[in-house]
Amino acid sequence: MTPSQPHPLYLHFRELPMSLRVAYTGTLLVLSVGYLFSMLYIFSSHAGRDGEPMFSVDDLIIAYSGSKSDTRLEAALKGPMAGMLPEGDRAKIIAWVRSGAEEAEYTATVAAIFAQRCVSCHASTNPHLINLTTYAEVSEMVDLDTGMDIYTMVRVSHTHLLGLTFLFFIVGIIFSHAYLRPVWLKCTIIGLPFAAIFCDIISWYLTKMVAAFAYVVIASGGLMGLSFGTMVVVSLLQMWVLRPPEALADRLSQDGLLIP
Repeated sequence: MTPSQPHPLYLHFRELPMSLRVAYTGTLLVLSVGYLFSMLYIFSSHAGRDGEPMFSVDDLIIAYSGSKSDTRLEAALKGPMAGMLPEGDRAKIIAWVRSGAEEAEYTATVAAIFAQRCVSCHASTNPHLINLTTYAEVSEMVDLDTGMDIYTMVRVSHTHLLGLTFLFFIVGIIFSHAYLRPVWLKCTIIGLPFAAIFCDIISWYLTKMVAAFAYVVIASGGLMGLSFGTMVVVSLLQMWVLRPPEALADRLSQDGLLIP
């Protein structure tokens, strides 16, 4: 099929009702903001695990396969919990862990910190978080960090698989109304994020065994972001800014939809 002969079932954005274009625009804008916040969350929950402020491959390796030098408590304080307590309190807890994590020192120096900064969330009333109300429970966190456990990975995997699939299905359906040639390029942009989702999730588990797969996680995330951004920008431009393609000029003119 040539560019001058689009598929008879294909409808360009300019052939859609104004109400549907408004609905598509609102959906793309809200999803874009949600996607941005999800990227910010990933950055804040992983960055700093290697001791450096910026996000890196080492942060992902530590998140999935663990740290070779830190305990689970230290890894949490450097990673997702880094912003939950002041630097001075974090330093005291880490110093206590590295001095041997003795109970007497716990009572004297860090018990009050846990009571003030941690127990409001990490208590027996919240079954989804580790209980940190007593020395015995805190001491269970001072063994070597082995990364995200399989149960947590499975729980996060199914939410990512379902959520991202619906996200890219919705954006892909909207983008299907864009006019882009060659057709294989348009199909690749639509299909690429679904393959990237699969590679991303599988690489989480493989990173626990082979650290180099963390690069696949980053590459997969980059491809998803690139595809998402391309579909959103092209769709919005063709909906409201760019002139309709010449290949559809005759059809749009006959329907009275061609905008000068």
